[in-house]
Amino acid sequence: MTDRIAHGFDHPSGHIPDDVDLVVVGLGVTGAGAALDAASRGLRVLAVDAHDVAFGTSRWSSKLVHGGLRYLAALQFGIAHESAVERGILMERTAPHLTRPLPWLLPLTSNVSFTQAALAAAGFGTGDLLRLSARTSRETLPRPRRVTRTEAQQLAPGLRSAGLRGGLINWDGQLEDDARLVTCLARTASSYGAHVHTRVRVLEATSTHVALRDERTGATRTVRTRGVVNATGVWAGDLVEEVRLRPSRGTHLVLRADSIPGLRTVLTVPVPGSTSRFVFAIPQPEGTIYVGLTDEPVDGPIPDVPQPTEGEIGFLLDVLAPALERPVKRSDVVGAFAGLRPLLEADGSTADLSRKHAVLTSRTGVVTVVGGKLTTYRQMAEDAIDATGLTGIPCRTRDLPLLGAAPRDVLEQIDEPTRLVRRFGTEARSVIDEAVRATGLPEDDLVTPGPGGVTLAELVFGVTHEGAADLDDLLDRRTRVGLVPEDRAAAVPLAQRALALTHATS
Repeated sequence: MTDRIAHGFDHPSGHIPDDVDLVVVGLGVTGAGAALDAASRGLRVLAVDAHDVAFGTSRWSSKLVHGGLRYLAALQFGIAHESAVERGILMERTAPHLTRPLPWLLPLTSNVSFTQAALAAAGFGTGDLLRLSARTSRETLPRPRRVTRTEAQQLAPGLRSAGLRGGLINWDGQLEDDARLVTCLARTASSYGAHVHTRVRVLEATSTHVALRDERTGATRTVRTRGVVNATGVWAGDLVEEVRLRPSRGTHLVLRADSIPGLRTVLTVPVPGSTSRFVFAIPQPEGTIYVGLTDEPVDGPIPDVPQPTEGEIGFLLDVLAPALERPVKRSDVVGAFAGLRPLLEADGSTADLSRKHAVLTSRTGVVTVVGGKLTTYRQMAEDAIDATGLTGIPCRTRDLPLLGAAPRDVLEQIDEPTRLVRRFGTEARSVIDEAVRATGLPEDDLVTPGPGGVTLAELVFGVTHEGAADLDDLLDRRTRVGLVPEDRAAAVPLAQRALALTHATS
């Protein structure tokens, strides 16, 4: 067994077998989760993606593990509870190294009426009951509370002081990096025996065979199987024609931290005219802030990489502006990204469509899983594997730690660079040691932070263990330095060095 991701048909990390129990198509968060679920139940698994791990929607999220407050507002109690349960599983059992508690501040400005404030406070209280029902500890997610004007300004010094009468604090989960979660899932699946290969496109699939093409060489082959899970997200209809999706686009902006100085909490601002939509500004560990989120219907062909529109960028800045003493300007935006949600086709606006997932079986026996959201990927994967009927062994992933996972008090004692502990947990030392072995360089050269905080050690590990084949893989998915084009350009020489060093020693 290995814990490495391969690319193409044949790779030093392993080759594609002729016959397996299950083929998982798509290596986003749900596909990687399905591969882990199936492999941990003892199935022989092949998981493939035409591009790379986390190439699609999974890397364009808000980098949060939500507890379902938004769904409470829409009276979707089932998915709200499911979200709270899955948040607790991620934060306390399977991936505490990749998650952390995060306070959210709703400033009570002159634009927030007393009625709106009372409704928000009631919603936060109900959300805390969800936390309780999900059995997530108070240590992980503290109690929501009212804060004074002074405390609100301490948490968010950039708040507009005129009309500010305090704020409401709620707690939720923050994800270190959505693409890192997917990569960790894929490697964990590999450690349980799954064959995980990128740059492999599925040309045709039924419940008995899949036709594959190596996107690097053009070579083709067929693999026999007993089942197929289609986890290709917004591209699900390309593989199974019965699936009809109505994608929506969610856009985020990237700011430097000094655009909203001293921000220590998520800043939450209601969208005018809506009772359930907000724009939020989320501080990140490496000195940036993400601002989101839009919800716009998408028509026409699905692009490989969705692009934000100027209208969406303007909308986010306009909603955020009234809450700040110094409104964020267009020139403060140093990056922007957009993702497409794979929502099932239905009447009504995309904002009103349920985020509940669906598992569908085609006439050729292919099981498709669509809808849902990043936080609930594990339950989606479990339902998809159950639907294949390939095994009677119960799902294990509710309590199965991902590679690098450990209790928070253990993680706090690891004496390695903070960034590497946040991104690799207990594997931080191994990442450095593997990089030293692969390159022959001294440790100090490997852990010195570069543009966007990225280190040569993690770039080297991205090539040797995580299947990175080129600059895009390293800068846009194994690390997220690519979210800021200026930082990406500055990091190219470091990534090129990682590729050259690993190729020279392979």
